[in-house]
Amino acid sequence: MLGFGQEFKSINPATGEVIWQGRADTEADISLAIDNAREAFKSWSRLSFETRRDYVAKFIELLTRERHFIAHAISKEVGKPLWESETEVATMINKFKISVESYQDRTGLREQGLSVTRHKPIGVMAVFGPYNFPAHVPNGHIIPALLAGNTIVFKPSELTPMVAEEVVKLWHQAGLPIGVLNLVQGGADAGVMLTKDDRIDGYLFTGSSRTGIAIHQALAGKPHKMLALEMGGNNPLIIHDINDYKAAAYLTVQSAFLTSGQRCTCARRLILSEGEEARKFMEVFMAMTSRLKIGAYHHDDIFMGPVINAKQAENLLASQKAFVAGGGCALLPMERNYLGGYEDKSLTAFLSPGIVDVTDCIDREDHENFGPLLQVVRVKNIDEAIAEANNTSYGLSAGLISNNASLYDRVRNEVRAGLINWNQQLTGASSGAPFGGIGLSGNFRPSAYYAADYCAYPVSSMETAELKLPENISPGVKLD
Repeated sequence: MLGFGQEFKSINPATGEVIWQGRADTEADISLAIDNAREAFKSWSRLSFETRRDYVAKFIELLTRERHFIAHAISKEVGKPLWESETEVATMINKFKISVESYQDRTGLREQGLSVTRHKPIGVMAVFGPYNFPAHVPNGHIIPALLAGNTIVFKPSELTPMVAEEVVKLWHQAGLPIGVLNLVQGGADAGVMLTKDDRIDGYLFTGSSRTGIAIHQALAGKPHKMLALEMGGNNPLIIHDINDYKAAAYLTVQSAFLTSGQRCTCARRLILSEGEEARKFMEVFMAMTSRLKIGAYHHDDIFMGPVINAKQAENLLASQKAFVAGGGCALLPMERNYLGGYEDKSLTAFLSPGIVDVTDCIDREDHENFGPLLQVVRVKNIDEAIAEANNTSYGLSAGLISNNASLYDRVRNEVRAGLINWNQQLTGASSGAPFGGIGLSGNFRPSAYYAADYCAYPVSSMETAELKLPENISPGVKLD
């Protein structure tokens, strides 16, 4: 570091223990990182795709060797169960093959007669990482960007600096040239510095819609800047015409409470048609939810860990209180759970899953509650269910649990979202497909398999090696 930025810490949300501490990068530090990226771009972008691919392959080799260490780091910093962190690292490893395939498929060389289409890298890309998937999500930007020939300034969430630092160490151990990948640490101020610096050519962001909108506004009037936004959602899950209540309940648990509800694709609104089916389903679902095992990551057989920190836990409890004050009914109240015998329990962030019937709420806010808090909305029929699904400014994920195939065709055609699942959990998505939403959930720049699209731009050429007159001369032109 050049200067002495503000000191900040990372706290294990399960124990309250400080697991990382350091200083935020100063404006001078960030400026140097951008300088380094711009200088490295000159040579990195000129390397062959095969050479860049080999550097990434070496990183994947090291990540595979250190997969358990990285998984433990994720669990310590985020709080998620170790089995889930292991899955996150496995997804990172699998990203390499998919990204190579995507690069060649989406941005490969194309020749049609005299027409040739090639792709060039954007330049220096700023990657903003979220805290819920501190390794996998930025990795999903970094690998495609590097393969395309871009260089990177990476700013992780200030809540997960340790995981970012450990992953970047592996990149450097892989022999990545100096300046190709630059880590900057800090909070919102660091992000603002990046968005104001005209030496950045593109911005790849995953996080809240509030922050994404702020970045969008900061880049207003700058069409030459690439901007890919992947934000959250107030995601609907419709249940209608089912015959297996236990399967439907399990999929709903996975949709609403996986990662303690801290996935952008999590179900936030459970939409049920009034009647006996809804009553039976809720009976099974609430019983299953009440039995979910919660604990610290190193405990065996747990489904949920804490949310990211105590502040977020209190924010979620405040949202539940507001629902109830507005006319809602807490069917299964979400509660602060001080698990374990830790020294400072106020710093731990365990919550039990909450289910609130908000059907009669007055002025129900269209908001993403990023945690294990599920709203239940009761409607009269499927027409109202689809209307309620679309009753949001977001549009990331949506789902239908039903035995009715024709109903799924209708939901798929009428519900506005970038990810629509049928009899699958909302939190399930394939890296071999595009990932992104509409409305306040994104700006039509989906990631995953389509990440190659925002990491390079097409250059079309008409080419021939032979210089000669065309067979047909334009009217009015005399050659002699």
